[in-house]
Amino acid sequence: MTTTSPATKAGGGARVGIQRFGAFLSGMIMPNIAAFIAWGLITAFFIPTGWTPNEALGSMVSPMITYLLPLLIANTAGRMVYGTRGGVVAAIATMGVIVGADIPMFIGAMIVGPIAAWLMKKIDAIWDGKIKPGFEMLVDNFSAGILGAILAILAWLGISPAVTWISNILSEAVHWLINAGLLPLVSIFIEPGKVLFLNNAINHGVLDAIGIQDVDKTGKSIAFLLEANPGPGLGLLLAFSVFGVGLSKASAPGAIIIQFFGGIHEIYFPYVLMKPILVLSVIFGGMTGVAINVAFGSGLRAPASPGSIIAVLINTASDSYVGVILSVVGAAAVSFIIAAIILRASRKKDLAAEAAGNADTFGAAVAQTEANKGKKSSVLGNLREEDRETVAGAAGVAEGTATVTEQRVQSIVFACDAGMGSSAMGASVLRNKIKKAGISDVTVVNKSIANLEDEFDLVVTHKDLTDRAKPYTPSARHVSVDNFMNSPRYDEIVELVKQQHDQ
Repeated sequence: MTTTSPATKAGGGARVGIQRFGAFLSGMIMPNIAAFIAWGLITAFFIPTGWTPNEALGSMVSPMITYLLPLLIANTAGRMVYGTRGGVVAAIATMGVIVGADIPMFIGAMIVGPIAAWLMKKIDAIWDGKIKPGFEMLVDNFSAGILGAILAILAWLGISPAVTWISNILSEAVHWLINAGLLPLVSIFIEPGKVLFLNNAINHGVLDAIGIQDVDKTGKSIAFLLEANPGPGLGLLLAFSVFGVGLSKASAPGAIIIQFFGGIHEIYFPYVLMKPILVLSVIFGGMTGVAINVAFGSGLRAPASPGSIIAVLINTASDSYVGVILSVVGAAAVSFIIAAIILRASRKKDLAAEAAGNADTFGAAVAQTEANKGKKSSVLGNLREEDRETVAGAAGVAEGTATVTEQRVQSIVFACDAGMGSSAMGASVLRNKIKKAGISDVTVVNKSIANLEDEFDLVVTHKDLTDRAKPYTPSARHVSVDNFMNSPRYDEIVELVKQQHDQ
């Protein structure tokens, strides 16, 4: 029996807390990405320096960035905190920050929106169940209206100037780094943060706000490329395609397509986690891409989400194609070279471990274990000792043998940070396996962790996100995987479902 030290628990709790906060930030932005894309396309085509300048149609650009996008963010944040009622009050309050500033108030919306919804929730709790029948609508409407008006005024008077100051500081910091030639150093923080599943928080929670502010002034921003550049991940996966061993080598080409063209960067995170020193390859790859973009003065007109080469090129400013393309190629080349050196240096050891059925799994410093159903262990998808206990206790599957538990599995959900990328991919893989097994009455869906409800029988998450998902679905079974693309857990789940349905 293994024990966890207080320091380890504290570290894990801190990581979960940071991830949860980051997920909340990105959760305000991700559902509204379509609106950002629409604004980016209108900007790209119709502004005076666009592809097809049109003064009348270009007049939509400023109102969209000033009012539409911040209000959408505020409404989404409010709904996350307190449903439709919270969204309405959040939008009202955010108008105060918008009108009180002369820059796009994305950060203001992300601050005011949740606070307004939380206050509405607390105020409603004061007279919950105490209103006389027939007066509910009157109290609800006037309380929301009065609170919204008060918060809008306070936001205009106090929060708007403060957020304007913060936004200007952030923007000036980025420009100072550019002028000092130090902007590539941000990759030292961005790339490891991505691997720890803070990618959406970094990109949509911080960089998008800076980027939108730059676009409003100059028509493009390098901030949109600091995290979204698919080059570092491409180089890493190419190195595994050539110098990897076992399943890591076999799965890397497919992962390239998903990462580079599909824009799902999470697909390469397990490759870094299995050999943490490989983070150096994506760090230096990222630094190379940023340096090239700085040198060419290139940028995007709108966020590239997902981080696909297709989305990147669509949103590239008309004067930035050479720089952006070279930044992707350069980042991939540097990442490939460094990853190749590291993989070549450890190739003999990895081959020996593979031959012995004792290869490293995706977690660092994790005990070795046999693969599912007596097969030799492989790099991607191996079961860790702690994961095997999870399956035995939660899904009723251990040591490759399925055990039928009392509760039938009728609904399965894959959950990730944003609910769009890796979880959608995993849900698709398992859905196909269940269909091939001849099972038709089991639903498999994907959601963001923040939107989970306790209505599912089985929840599948990446092992680094399981602790965040459990409080949302306490009555469900939780299964952790190392890799959404190819995990032995999927076969175990299918076997479990089959045995239950054969009864």
